[in-house]
Amino acid sequence: MTMYLRQVCLVAHQLEPAIVELTSVLGIERCHVDPGVGKWGLENTLMAIGTNFLEVVAPIEENTAGGRYLDRRGGDGGYILVCQVDSQTHQDQCRSNAADLDVRVAFQSDRGSYHLMQLHPADLNNAMWEIDWDDRAEIDGVWEPAGGNAWKDHVKSDVTTELTGVELQSDDPQRDAEQWGAIAGITVEQTADSYRLPMANGELRFVPDIDGRGAGLTGVDLTVIDRQQILEAAKAINGYHDDHCVELCGTRFYLHDR
Repeated sequence: MTMYLRQVCLVAHQLEPAIVELTSVLGIERCHVDPGVGKWGLENTLMAIGTNFLEVVAPIEENTAGGRYLDRRGGDGGYILVCQVDSQTHQDQCRSNAADLDVRVAFQSDRGSYHLMQLHPADLNNAMWEIDWDDRAEIDGVWEPAGGNAWKDHVKSDVTTELTGVELQSDDPQRDAEQWGAIAGITVEQTADSYRLPMANGELRFVPDIDGRGAGLTGVDLTVIDRQQILEAAKAINGYHDDHCVELCGTRFYLHDR
């Protein structure tokens, strides 16, 4: 059974400024707007990075879950991690594993061939984790949250080419890594400064609270081919952290040369 990184969702106070920031600095392009998020009091835009996706949502109503999350973490930042499994059997096993650990399913739905399952962030002690599967099991084709496969027309690869990792911070990264690993059926690997869950196309990395903002999705790993362009663009909007990292929409983007 295989699990893939597919989508990272950030939450921002205002959508358009965040999208302009991300596309201009990272050299990526908008690929889809999902009107369905309106039922949660949100608006959104997705951007394609290789065969994965970066999404930003923003509240358009008062007292939304996204708005409360912004308040709780003190500003824009990571919100939801979306992974894809290869079968209903695998998703069902993750659901069962989660129940054994008293992790609730916060929301689930079936949209034709697409089957969504969100695990409750309070029980995960971290970000919301969505584990989805699609009957078509395509990693480089149809992806329902991105509107099918029209996203392929919006993939740019001259600056940023891949999204390969996600960083999650907390006061007990070992605890969180072991819990998430048990749900996914993935063995935790320890490194010098983190705990990691290897995915088919990247990794989840669990680290101590780096910035004092509390537990949450705090970083994204990107493979790039024009690091200098990214750094210069980030400097122009005060998003430069160092030569290996830029900070956009309250999130650290770690740059790895292809």
